[in-house]
Amino acid sequence: MHSSVPQLRWNVRRALGQVGVGFACISSLPSFAAETGGEELGTVVVEGARIPDYTTKSSSVSKFTESLRDTPQSVTTVMQQEMDDRAVVTMNDALRTVPGITLGAGETSWQGTNLFLRGFTTRNDMFLDGMRDFGYYYRDSFNNASIEVLKGPASILFGRGSTGGVIQQVSKPVVLDRHASGSVQFGSDETRRATLDIGSPVPALNDASGFRLNVMVHDGKVEDRDRAENKRWGIAPSLAMGLGTPTRLVVSYLHQDDDIRPDYGLPWMAGRPAPVRRSNFYGFDSDYLDTTVDIGTVRFEHDFSDSLSLRNQIRYSRAERAFRITEPTISAGTPGGTPPQDVTLTRIVFEGYSADTLLQNQTDLTARFATAGVEHTLVTGLELSRDNPRPVYVSNSGLPTTNLANPPRQDYSVGLSYPRLAARTVAEGIAVYALDTLKLTEQWQVILGARWDRLDTEYRSSGFSPDGAVIATTRIDRTDEAPSYRGAIVYKPVTAGTIYLGYGNSFNPSAEGIESMVSSGRALGQANQRLDPEESHTYELGVKWEFAGGRTLLSSSVFRIEKSNARVPDPTTPGFNDLGGEQRVDGFEVELVGRMTDFWKLRAGYAHLDSEILRTAPGGPVLGAPLIMTPEHTGSVWNEFVLPRGFEVGLGAVHVSSRLGQNTPAAYLVAPRYTIVDAMAKYSISENMSLQVNVSNLTDEYYFDQLHPFHVIPGAGRTVLASVQLRY
Repeated sequence: MHSSVPQLRWNVRRALGQVGVGFACISSLPSFAAETGGEELGTVVVEGARIPDYTTKSSSVSKFTESLRDTPQSVTTVMQQEMDDRAVVTMNDALRTVPGITLGAGETSWQGTNLFLRGFTTRNDMFLDGMRDFGYYYRDSFNNASIEVLKGPASILFGRGSTGGVIQQVSKPVVLDRHASGSVQFGSDETRRATLDIGSPVPALNDASGFRLNVMVHDGKVEDRDRAENKRWGIAPSLAMGLGTPTRLVVSYLHQDDDIRPDYGLPWMAGRPAPVRRSNFYGFDSDYLDTTVDIGTVRFEHDFSDSLSLRNQIRYSRAERAFRITEPTISAGTPGGTPPQDVTLTRIVFEGYSADTLLQNQTDLTARFATAGVEHTLVTGLELSRDNPRPVYVSNSGLPTTNLANPPRQDYSVGLSYPRLAARTVAEGIAVYALDTLKLTEQWQVILGARWDRLDTEYRSSGFSPDGAVIATTRIDRTDEAPSYRGAIVYKPVTAGTIYLGYGNSFNPSAEGIESMVSSGRALGQANQRLDPEESHTYELGVKWEFAGGRTLLSSSVFRIEKSNARVPDPTTPGFNDLGGEQRVDGFEVELVGRMTDFWKLRAGYAHLDSEILRTAPGGPVLGAPLIMTPEHTGSVWNEFVLPRGFEVGLGAVHVSSRLGQNTPAAYLVAPRYTIVDAMAKYSISENMSLQVNVSNLTDEYYFDQLHPFHVIPGAGRTVLASVQLRY
């Protein structure tokens, strides 16, 4: 971590009570061939070629008790094999091909992975193995067996948030087969990356125990983005006991350490991205975003019988960050037609540090039974959490200006730097829930669910003057309670097909997430501190159909999302928000994933999002405007073909229509549409070794990838990645 920030730190109490977990009979459990964690990770052999599947039959979410085909919700799963074939190593890149997802850029109150789904941010809606993954970091996929996108309201499943859906990472499971694989990757963007995945039985414990270790080291830049750089490493060990028996215990740990020279891209100019070279970089070489994430999890499962099972999971997470990031800005009075070489940019530097912790416990009881001829699968549960973010934000002024067209390399210098705001939040949550799947007949099912959440928040902050004097304090104690509901009717005209109609709601409390009450990263405003939760409602009609003997799944849905009390500026109290807004998204999605033939794998999808601001306030979004980060059209296709003599080739494209970075009268910012093309070629030298070349952005499209209301980040230029893959 950098130590350049002034030494004003909270005395963080690092007292976490020891949690004792004792389970009997583990050592006497019998052996098991493998654990798949709900994922179908096997392979299909066709004329000597290894053809792993891109599909899965079930979700990793324990509250989903039916197959994905029979689950009344849109779910997209990106499997590890597809990520390997496309040579993607981050969550952002893995989910580019998912219809309805767009990428947002970060700022002070949020950094790291920031995705928008069906028009709404998921920054507080990312999960790892069913529990909230809250950290400010860019998520690497080195330990992912898959990434699931659960679209639509998910408060019944996960609690607060989840307006457009949630992102669920699924860790690679422990298996009892001995295995080892690894890869080395080199890129035209100076990427140097290595991964290792090894696993083995642990007979010293018993025949039903296994161990797995995943390791990653990454050092790379961004093609055609001067001086942006990403360095990180990670390690993820896991130990499982009782695999294949009624009683199972899994202990896992994830550590990821990032050292990034952050890229805040280009400024907006006259409502569009500034017309300059893609390579222009306006930050300083000494800018940094350093993050360290540690996540420890213990999961216990016990099957009392075929009809009754218990699952308990406890997790402690700690995320640390230190940052100093430079954002380029153009004066609002600059005429739109001014030549870039005549524009002088000012710089805003965001600086700070934080240490944020989250303790969670989740217990599920699943029961299968029948009443009056109706079969039930009932999941009931209890969740407990304690969220403790402690950010400190630093203000800087007197920074050197630069030229928009030709920014020279400059050393960082500042006229005045001082800690401006220090905040501490303790948010304790409790939730109870029940979700029942009722099978009325072979053709008809009904899903009913309810959940109640309570969030008790204690927020304290102090604002400081340049000389260190306390000039403002904020103390907030509030309690939010909210119910969540879900209902769906499922009709199965044939075994391979499902038609469903569903409804669900969600809620977003003002104290949600680790940024807590700090609602504006630029001004460090706390505009949401007095607000009740936002509420939304979603209606969805969908069809899912399997083809080719279950190898291919076609999913399609139409939906409406209504947010009836969105946050907008309070017209009576400047600097604060109220719940006077209303937003709506009407959408249609279709997705086809699977093996079309024994030699052709396909992922194709399209989403149409018709979003609109229905009610607003002065200074808020423009009435009738679309939502930010919500393109009307997104579509993608990825084809992979297995050829004779050990060759495979892949070709795909992603299209995103124009999006808004901001939609207020003061700033109506539009990024143009784009289409990028990717390609892949692979050659299997032997069963244990293969060579692969990927070319992303094959046509070298200059496009704008991540948007923010005050800056826009161009996507990488044409990038060539070569890798060697080994497996035993």
